[in-house]
Amino acid sequence: MKVFVTGATGFVGTAVVKELISAGHQVLGLARSQSSADALVAAGAIVHHGDLENLESIRSGAAAADGVIHAGFIHDFSRFKEVCEVDRIAIETIGNTLAGSQRPFVVTSGTALVSPGMLATENTPTRMDTQKFPRVSESAGLAFASQGVRASAVRLSPSVHGEGDAHGFVPILVNIARSKGVSAYIGDGLNRWNAVHRLDAAQLFRLALEKGEAGTHYHAVGDESITLKTVAEAIGKQLNLPVVSVSPEQAPEHFGWFASFAGIDCPASSELTQQWLDWKPVHPSLADDLAGNVYFS
Repeated sequence: MKVFVTGATGFVGTAVVKELISAGHQVLGLARSQSSADALVAAGAIVHHGDLENLESIRSGAAAADGVIHAGFIHDFSRFKEVCEVDRIAIETIGNTLAGSQRPFVVTSGTALVSPGMLATENTPTRMDTQKFPRVSESAGLAFASQGVRASAVRLSPSVHGEGDAHGFVPILVNIARSKGVSAYIGDGLNRWNAVHRLDAAQLFRLALEKGEAGTHYHAVGDESITLKTVAEAIGKQLNLPVVSVSPEQAPEHFGWFASFAGIDCPASSELTQQWLDWKPVHPSLADDLAGNVYFS
């Protein structure tokens, strides 16, 4: 099928484009710049010029496609509330374009804030406080399941790791450790993240597009639970730095804006996703990538 992909040149999006083309699909990739357009051509995709704030480009891309994967997001945390609103409007523009067509529409969400402190499954409704975290891609996208769109959501792990990861959770911790001279965790460090390799995540996006059911959440989770202490110890070993605990009170000073993410406890399961879509993570785990040269070459 012809698939319109937003975020097609991002860390996850580039893997999604490659996965789709390898499976025989035609990709129409959204490109804001000439460098992005060139990258899409090199990957074998068709270029669709525009961006998430150009609603006509979003509308025409969706109209020309047999299905849509929305992997794009403006990662400008200095205006987070504003870019979340841009995301919501883009999703609604795509959904309205697809309404009544039964075409697939896969939006991107996350597992981190679904159910902090408890194991999140695909059937767990999100407990996210939208006043504190205003990104509503999941609810905005799935609202179209009742409007004749095969809308589903892929919830990405907070750590999507692998070659080329320059801005994710692990690079942030590595950079903080280098600048502070220690690799730190908070308290006992037993709060849990979940993680997925970006190539496994890309395959899940394809399967959700091809086989996903309307109104369903799918979990891109390879590692169900890995403690922050384990991550900090791996970083300390690789950088030859002391591994230390900082108190919750010290965390904002040490981690800065990342403190809340460093302290989150968010284990998540992908058992149902694996059953429903016959998906199985096969690429290196986060521990494997931390033990290799992915983040330390």
